[in-house]
Amino acid sequence: MTGLGSQITRLAQHSAIYGLGGLVSRFVALLLLPLYTRYLTPADYGAVETLVALAAVLATVLRLGIASAFFRFYFDSADAAHRLRVVRTSFWFTMAMATLGLVVGLILAEPISNWLFDTGDHTTLVRAAFVLLWAQMNYEQMTSLFRVEERAVAFTIATLVNLAVTVTATVLFVVVFDWGATGVVAGNFTGTLMVYAALLVYRHEQLGLTLDRPLLRQMNRFGIPLVPSMLALWLLNFGDRFFILKLADQSEVGVYSIGARIASAMVLLLAAFRAGWLAFAYSIEDDDRARRAYSFVLTYLLFVASWAALALALLSPWLVQWLTTPAFYDASDVVPLLVFGAVALGGFNVVSIVLGRKKRTQFNWVATGSGAAVSVVLNLVLIPPYGIIGAGIANLSAFTVMFLVITWWSQRVFWVPYQWRRVVTVIGVAAGMTVLGEAIDVPLAAAVALIAVYPLVLWPLRFYLPTELAAIRARAARTVP
Repeated sequence: MTGLGSQITRLAQHSAIYGLGGLVSRFVALLLLPLYTRYLTPADYGAVETLVALAAVLATVLRLGIASAFFRFYFDSADAAHRLRVVRTSFWFTMAMATLGLVVGLILAEPISNWLFDTGDHTTLVRAAFVLLWAQMNYEQMTSLFRVEERAVAFTIATLVNLAVTVTATVLFVVVFDWGATGVVAGNFTGTLMVYAALLVYRHEQLGLTLDRPLLRQMNRFGIPLVPSMLALWLLNFGDRFFILKLADQSEVGVYSIGARIASAMVLLLAAFRAGWLAFAYSIEDDDRARRAYSFVLTYLLFVASWAALALALLSPWLVQWLTTPAFYDASDVVPLLVFGAVALGGFNVVSIVLGRKKRTQFNWVATGSGAAVSVVLNLVLIPPYGIIGAGIANLSAFTVMFLVITWWSQRVFWVPYQWRRVVTVIGVAAGMTVLGEAIDVPLAAAVALIAVYPLVLWPLRFYLPTELAAIRARAARTVP
């Protein structure tokens, strides 16, 4: 248990440091909601979120899986020359594909505006979104170097500097210059571009003009089968905005996006975890040690994720009212569905790692495709009668199906003794307490109390192992004076 404990502690430490930058980012994003909701109409905010979703899908296509291949191939060998080739090949491939996307987007900006919004009035906003796409693709590839080096502090510093510049630029463009929706997007790419330029200078010795074509072909053979899976994940994460846009209206997209922004605290948790998870999971060479570690990681992640989902679900009515205007208040209705969908996504992130470990990524698209199919069908069926609630139900159902399918297959490829009784307990209790709180319409104090007692409710249900109880008692004893 000592070896496992040290491994999980290392993962938790790195995830916590990665999460610091994300935590500040999400906190500031929430603080910016009053700015957005007072200077932008729901339709304007819906247009921004639609283009952010479009940029996400285009980034997935343009990368061709190179980001995932970068992590896998970097750890194939400890040889410094090999790792340098992986770094340079990934960098220049990403640069080329991002530039291709930018050029095409600038040329086709007006047709894209007409296609999405039935007007050419958003042409400038579309062009700004493609600049953001270029900046984010290259910035994320550059900061991935910190992740494979397990330099979580440096990664977080870059994130915080990016955030500081972004917030300053956004306030300047939206409030002072009155650029509206375009100012939001321009503020975002300003911070990203400035930090990216600084990282280019910092990393210049590693970025020689080298593109190893045989290595690139190997990386593409690994990464390209992941693209359909990533597109399906995009559909699950962002496709609902397009369905709402076409089946309801642009203002509904804005309201739904506020709910998604509140729920994005779950994305923060999962992003912090994933930032440390890939390097951690691939660095465990022994299969038996990996099986044991993966089993406990799934349980602990879903415990934390379920507790966070309960908190966001119960507190969402007050968060929305504190941060927005009455036009956006209905956004709180969809938060519980979105946060528990994120819990299922967290489980997927853990379980799917074994396919990368065994380089059997070809099946990923079946699992994510199953979830995407469920999402499409349910969005088409449920949005017309139920609006954003229908989109939330589709989101939760799709992520649940995706998690179940990937679990079934991954256990055939590389069996892991997951602790299913404990997993079902943490999710079931959190979901049950959420339903209870929603059903009786608890006041704020009661909502906080329900959140606080969640770990205690798990105790009589025998969630905690004897070794965990002993560790809790020992830690409590050390903190008592």
